Amino acid sequence: MAAQSAGLVMYRFRGGRLEILLVHPGGPFWAKKDLGAWSIPKGEYLSGEDPLGVARREFFEETGFEAQGEFRELTPIRQAGGKRVRAWAFEGDLDPAHLKSNTFSMEWPPRSGRLAEFPEVDRGGWFEVEPAREKILKSQAGFIDQLASLLQ
Repeated sequence: MAAQSAGLVMYRFRGGRLEILLVHPGGPFWAKKDLGAWSIPKGEYLSGEDPLGVARREFFEETGFEAQGEFRELTPIRQAGGKRVRAWAFEGDLDPAHLKSNTFSMEWPPRSGRLAEFPEVDRGGWFEVEPAREKILKSQAGFIDQLASLLQ
């Protein structure tokens, strides 16, 4: 069975324009990648877990902010690697400068025998619809389109 993830798409309106919160993955692999590298805050879940509960937990772990509000389920997407992603949209606001992410450890540099710790998310940002489509992983762009259709 393919891996499953659940995430949240936080949005807000500024000056009458829709903005979407995206996060950039931390760690050395993603350090110099920008376009097509950003994501919604999300994480994997196991069969039997509540996907919305997982999405809310992952949002907190990757941003340091608790997601509250009305959650509207979007149509799931399948990422390029086969992972099925479920997502819920909700209106909210946060300052990406105060984002606090959990961390992960990996051997770095490769084959050095040393473990280094990196944030799971190294930054976040608010993007209008078109820039969000450019920044987000191509296989998650469907969430941007769904949200734009839902709110316009």
